[in-house]
Amino acid sequence: MKDLMTTAQSNRAVRRWGAPGVVMFALALALAAPGQALAAKQPRQTVEAVAPREAGEPIMAIVSIKSQQVTFYDSEGWILRAPVSTGTTGRETPAGVFAVIEKDRDHHSTMYDDAWMPNMQRITWNGIALHGGPLPGYAASHGCVRMPFDFAERLFDKTNIGMRVIISPNDAAPVDFSHPSLFVPSKEAIAAAPARADKLLVEEEEAVRAADEAKKAASAAAKEAQSLPAMLRKLEQQKARADAENAYADKLVANAKNDQARAKADELKQKAAAKAADAATQLDAAKAAAQPKRDAVAATKEAAKVAAAKKVEAVKAATDAKLAMEPVSVYISRATQKLYVRRNTHKPAPDGGGEVFDTSIEVPVTIRNPDQPIGTHIFTAMAKSGAGLRWSVVSIDEGDDAKDALDRITIPQDVWDRIAPTALPRSSIIISDEPLSAETNYRTEFVAVLSNHPQGGFITRKPTAPPVEMASDDGWGGNGFFFFGQRDPYAQPVNPRRRAGQYQYYQPAQPMPMQRSFW
Repeated sequence: MKDLMTTAQSNRAVRRWGAPGVVMFALALALAAPGQALAAKQPRQTVEAVAPREAGEPIMAIVSIKSQQVTFYDSEGWILRAPVSTGTTGRETPAGVFAVIEKDRDHHSTMYDDAWMPNMQRITWNGIALHGGPLPGYAASHGCVRMPFDFAERLFDKTNIGMRVIISPNDAAPVDFSHPSLFVPSKEAIAAAPARADKLLVEEEEAVRAADEAKKAASAAAKEAQSLPAMLRKLEQQKARADAENAYADKLVANAKNDQARAKADELKQKAAAKAADAATQLDAAKAAAQPKRDAVAATKEAAKVAAAKKVEAVKAATDAKLAMEPVSVYISRATQKLYVRRNTHKPAPDGGGEVFDTSIEVPVTIRNPDQPIGTHIFTAMAKSGAGLRWSVVSIDEGDDAKDALDRITIPQDVWDRIAPTALPRSSIIISDEPLSAETNYRTEFVAVLSNHPQGGFITRKPTAPPVEMASDDGWGGNGFFFFGQRDPYAQPVNPRRRAGQYQYYQPAQPMPMQRSFW
């Protein structure tokens, strides 16, 4: 519309001024052109804005690198908007999919001379975050997303751990979307979830108690039988010596040359035979007494094994029941041909910083035409809608449109049956050409960066801590066993895309020690 109006105004000027006027008008346009071209290169300056309605809980934030702005959305649409300053050339803010994983109101950098980064909301452990900072009107950070100081302060208490943060190379916004492959929750399953969780929690507690008792019984039986080998070995040695003395006495009797020597040998033989018989009796009695103890060790050990297995099953069932009442996030990667599931346990990370995310589901997935790009699409359940959910989609990379991307994927039905019935608002499904970044671990939601866009502010930072194996009774930080993180925390992207002859993804040279923060 603006271009049409400009053309119409130019035509009127020709008619009004005549030929000389046209020449002067053209000259004026030519002189103004350089300034207009320079202005066109500058990002459009966004002003802070608040939606003229009551805002709900933020579900997602979308950062536009092109427009240097961030927009926050609740279930009904945008609620907050502000200018930002993203990473400068060589330290670009990575475009991709992230989530808030830690918040710190008064954060100070450990990488940049204790620089103040107030109201920090971390989205990667290697140091990319949203925070308050100076805004010169263009990209100027070391990779973080700076927001106006007052805006960051007002925003801080509104967001939660796990809120989706999408960093897009261009302008992007959620669009209403529907598709049969998206979660369709069951009203009955959602209503029954709390009672089911309580019931399974009781069963878990009983299973844990039974496992502990069985373990104690097995330990007591093993302790009681602990001295058996040494005692039996001592009696066997005594019997061996007695048998040797008895055999020696037999030789003396056989070799006796006279009655006196024979009588002496017979007396020694009687004593040796009695001693050997007594040693054999003691050994047989000890063996007989030891057998029940050995049987008890085997029985209690087996009982402890069975109880431990029941405990694992009960813990898993109770954990799934608790997680069923949390929004679920699914990531489907064309690069790895896998589907990953993440849900926040809201348990503090045992090594400090952030919260633990459940990572127990990781399965192969079938993608039709796997060599063809599919794009990066973030489907989000914005709110309840009748008996189902109202969905939106944000697409931030070239490839199929959102519908075609979902059509190409065959999702394992057993996984959907496990998580879809209790899917809640703020659940999400992400489809991408990209593998999960090595930044994805037990303390993060999904972290995936677009490999065909600059990542300088991401690549130059040290890698995050590798996943660790930790003890857990309930899968959330107790005394049993639970495995956090990916199988290969330093796995590199499969089929990465190129940009200017360089692979644009994070590639740590070697595992690094656990550190709380690098920036």
